[in-house]
Amino acid sequence: MRHTPLPRPRSGRGGVPSLSRMRGKVGEGVGMTTTLTIPTVETPRLRLRAPSFDDFEPYAAFCASPRSKGVGGPYTRGQSYQRLEALIGHWHLRGFGRWMVTDRETGEPLGVVGIMHPLEWPEPEIAWSLFEAAEGRGIAHEAAEASRDYAYRVLGWDTVISCTTPDNTRSIALARRLGAKRDGSFVHPGLGELLIWRHPGPEGRA
Repeated sequence: MRHTPLPRPRSGRGGVPSLSRMRGKVGEGVGMTTTLTIPTVETPRLRLRAPSFDDFEPYAAFCASPRSKGVGGPYTRGQSYQRLEALIGHWHLRGFGRWMVTDRETGEPLGVVGIMHPLEWPEPEIAWSLFEAAEGRGIAHEAAEASRDYAYRVLGWDTVISCTTPDNTRSIALARRLGAKRDGSFVHPGLGELLIWRHPGPEGRA
């Protein structure tokens, strides 16, 4: 099924207000601003960066495909757009989040990997969702390792988990390759049983 691409946001008249129009004087009610900083992390092959509007089409294609089953999909385009927005919002609410993983050479979006902590989760987890073009190339492993290093080195954590559905054999295999060990499970109201995989701590990594 073909879809008409989303129009890009516009600034100024008829679209999203330009920054100059949004700024106000103190006392006018719009003088305060909130700045959100999402760091960029690089590995030998990948760039983990903030999600952008240009990522919507490849992200929506993933969300509409059977590959999104492990994260509650498939989703409509409208739902996919809300989920893309939520990736950015998580950084604001939690101070950490997931990145859009891209190829350092080409800039091609390859998936979404990083750290998330939904309300129903027992603790923060390293999560990965890979687009079809990235399958079988070790992309998820490389990005997950970078995310774990960020959790330990930058956030100062000493433990982190990953969660998988019992039938997601690819994600289970990846968790094991990352050195994670089974550490119980919990029941999610929408996804059902999720297996918990405990990663090695900062001192236990090779």
